[in-house]
This record gives sequence, C-alpha cells and structure tokens, in this order.
Amino acid sequence: MSEQLSQHYREILVGLGENPEREGLLDTPKRAAKAMRYLCHGYEQSLEAIVNGALFASDNDEMVTVKDVELYSLCEHHLLPFIGKAHVAYIPTGKVLGLSKVARIVDMFARRLQIQENLTRQIAEAIQEVTGAAGVAVVIEAQHMCMMMRGVEKQNSVMSTSVMLGAFRESSTTRQEFLQLIGRSK
Repeated sequence: MSEQLSQHYREILVGLGENPEREGLLDTPKRAAKAMRYLCHGYEQSLEAIVNGALFASDNDEMVTVKDVELYSLCEHHLLPFIGKAHVAYIPTGKVLGLSKVARIVDMFARRLQIQENLTRQIAEAIQEVTGAAGVAVVIEAQHMCMMMRGVEKQNSVMSTSVMLGAFRESSTTRQEFLQLIGRSK
C-alpha cells in the first residue's frame, strides 16, 4: 500500500504540471504518502486498544471536564486540514476514565478523514460507550483550511459544533455548568 500511495502522489504531481524528477520533488511522493498515513492513522486504532482498561472505580458523580484538547484532522471533502480544540465532559456513574484516554479518543477519531459534525458525535458516543456516564458533552471549535485557503477564503472564521448526551441534553443547568467551565457562556 505504501508504494501504491506514493505512486498516486507522483501522478498528482504530474497532473499538476510538475516534474517529479526535479531535485526538490524527487522524494516528495514518498514523504507525502508517509505523511498521509500518519495523518490518517486513526483508522488503525480501536477504542478498546486506546482505553486499554484505564477505567477506575470512583464515588465521584460530579462533572469531569477536559478542555482545550488540541486536534488536527483532514476534511473529507477537500483533504485539507482543520485544526482546533475539543472540550469534553462526562458525569461518572461509578467509573472514571484515565485522563490521557480522553485526548487519545479525540485523536483516534480526528486522525481519520472527517467532517467536524461527525467527529464531535463520534467522540461523545465513544466516551459514553466506555464510561457508561450519566451524560457526555463535547464541543469542538476549529478553523478549516478548506474555507481559509480556497473558496471563500475567510481567515477568521471558526466553526463550533456540540453534542450533548444524557444529563447534558436533559438538564439545562448541567449543560450551562459545562459551558461556563469551558468559558462559552456568561
């Protein structure tokens, strides 16, 4: 697959009118294939392997929030990056998730070809599945290169998406507390 992907990048260079034999481009197809495999390595990961048993018994039933988890993904429509932050919260029901696992779950889904709306839901549903939480909330704020570098070329636009499950959906007070904790509400 590596060689095949590299060959496709070579063909893209030719299609753009470039000479893949010129000095600066000699190894570009190989480097681009390696970069794309890295940027999409989330396909090779599973939720079970990411969590790896890092669920711990806890009497805590108050909101757990992890904010400003940076994420890097590729828009599935243009294969251009979108970059931003995820804010994740859940209300435990007897188990808490190891802190780094939240960031790893964000990365696993972000490192696939995505649209932000689906990414937000996938993260929320994965946290819900793993923890059995009373509720899960995810907000993602991201800038999309497909809007900044091409098309409308709007440099300061930020897309926000949210998914609220369980208690976050059912209780405006719980939702408001989360939004205050991440600085998105007064």
